[in-house]
Amino acid sequence: MSEDPFAAASADELRVLLREWIRRNAPRGLTTVIDWCVRVDLPGSVGSAISETDYARAQQDPLFRDWEQRCLQARLVCPSWPEQFGGRGWRAPEMTALDEEFFLAGVPRIDRVQGESMVGPSIMLHGTGEQQATLLPKIISGEHRYCQGFSEPDAGSDLASARTRGVVEGEEVVITGQKVWTSRFAVANMIFVLCRTDPEQSKHRGLSYVILPFTPGRNGIEARPIRQMTGGHEFGEVFFDGARARLSDVVGGLGNGWQVVQSTLGFERAAAGRATTMLVLSRERELAALVELARSNGAAADPLVRQRLAWAHTQVRLLRATWERTVEEVASGRDPGAQLSTWKLFWSEYHLRLGSLALDIAGPGGLVRPGGGGYALDPWQDAFLVAHSGTIYAGTSEVQRNIIGEGTLGLPREPKPREPKQAGFS
Repeated sequence: MSEDPFAAASADELRVLLREWIRRNAPRGLTTVIDWCVRVDLPGSVGSAISETDYARAQQDPLFRDWEQRCLQARLVCPSWPEQFGGRGWRAPEMTALDEEFFLAGVPRIDRVQGESMVGPSIMLHGTGEQQATLLPKIISGEHRYCQGFSEPDAGSDLASARTRGVVEGEEVVITGQKVWTSRFAVANMIFVLCRTDPEQSKHRGLSYVILPFTPGRNGIEARPIRQMTGGHEFGEVFFDGARARLSDVVGGLGNGWQVVQSTLGFERAAAGRATTMLVLSRERELAALVELARSNGAAADPLVRQRLAWAHTQVRLLRATWERTVEEVASGRDPGAQLSTWKLFWSEYHLRLGSLALDIAGPGGLVRPGGGGYALDPWQDAFLVAHSGTIYAGTSEVQRNIIGEGTLGLPREPKPREPKQAGFS
């Protein structure tokens, strides 16, 4: 067995080792298959018009398959998982080094997305030994690709109000109901679903966390894409009509789904923090492209444009500095806490303004869609439209301001609106 090239390396040493490992192992031509620096799960990046389907197709390329196997052999897939489950136990500094070095080299980081960051850790914490032994290796290998079945049309973010039913029949759970805003539905073959298996219990009890194969068109599952204003459909709505899951694939046991869901959401927030490395790198790359656009079309000759670009440059530098500070705090065992709300508000509001600046620099042509089938957009139009969603998902800007004001600054709680008085008639 060959010696582990990354054993006992510090974060700084790891960067050098990763750089050399990539140089020796990346297949020639891999970087030309697709722009691997675009994260389809990071909305608003320049080039994000690349769809999940495009990305999935690129992952079938023999060069990607070769690279994937090399990363698997080097245990660079799910490296933040504990070693006992096939990972390396890497924390924020090591994961930041990994993401940055792969990004700078233009090669894909083999990311199992929701399986890696949400389902896997939940199974480690709440799953049985059999579930851990059966399900976790299939996440690492890529055999299982997950999407999430939590949100419902009439519940929104109130997951405890889930109405999707799960009826136990022998050794199976029969699921009936609807889920919405299901990301990665187009490429997933597994889904984790929150359903109500005991309707007699209170809203936070009687819920179960069930894993089942995601097979639209079979096993009572139907998926419909939700078209967005960008023309894309990263989200879908999923209908269950008697879909059957194995009782042995209920994580945490029947009726304990709320505890498992809370863990999953906690892991999701942690993953959102790790994905911030990619966000910073993408914003730096995006701004460099915008500066180049301004130079190429003459917009940079306008002093006001230069002033706004200087503002954007300052904001991106602040993004990086804030994230590096957060990584250091996590590495030293401190909880960044409400700082993450400030961070989320900062980058989403920044990107909203950058989208407007991009269209101003593009000029009148920025209002005209390029030719092509469907609802074609150029990268700057796509960034402008998607930037609006950044102030909504993962907590709206209004919610983040409340958290900062009430939780960090200790300001009085926002008063609830009064019930309107009934109009009287004489």
